[in-house]
Amino acid sequence: MKVWLIIAVLLLGGCGDTALEPLSSEDVIVAFGDSLTAGKGVSQDKAYPAVLAELTGFRVVNAGISGETTAEGLLRLADVINAENPSLLILFEGGNDILRNHDLSKTKQNLDEMIGIAKERGVQIAMVGVPRKQLFSSTAEFYTQLADEHKLPIQDDIVASLLRKPAMKSDGVHFNVKGYRALAESIAQMLREAGAIE
Repeated sequence: MKVWLIIAVLLLGGCGDTALEPLSSEDVIVAFGDSLTAGKGVSQDKAYPAVLAELTGFRVVNAGISGETTAEGLLRLADVINAENPSLLILFEGGNDILRNHDLSKTKQNLDEMIGIAKERGVQIAMVGVPRKQLFSSTAEFYTQLADEHKLPIQDDIVASLLRKPAMKSDGVHFNVKGYRALAESIAQMLREAGAIE
């Protein structure tokens, strides 16, 4: 009987390499990123972090800065984590690097270092991927590469999908109220599937 119990535990432990520890009611989520996190195009209460808070019941800090690159985000991430003491970081950055034709190997490196900063502080991480700079493109490959390397849950298709739908956008690269809500719903679903929330 004990042998079967041990086998069952080992099998369960091997499932869901990208699983997150469940959050408790007092835990804080930090949504870290650029204008798509800040909520450019809508009021703050309609930005995705506010909608995510509404959907999940957790405190979600909007740590988005419009126009920010990953190099700039890397410089401020530790301060944000120290100030907010989150249990979970939603890392959603790199769009400005892509739009400005930055060296994407450096973008990947910057994101990798951000993941390292969060891990060193015991913060769980989930990622949102950004599409390549091509019409109707899919998410840039380095997002899924990073998620695989670090065993992180990732929502790697929602942004590309929403950007293909004019009814979800306030301009060429930002969402409207419906778009940000769809983004928040998709992220909430990712967190549920990863076990962070119910």
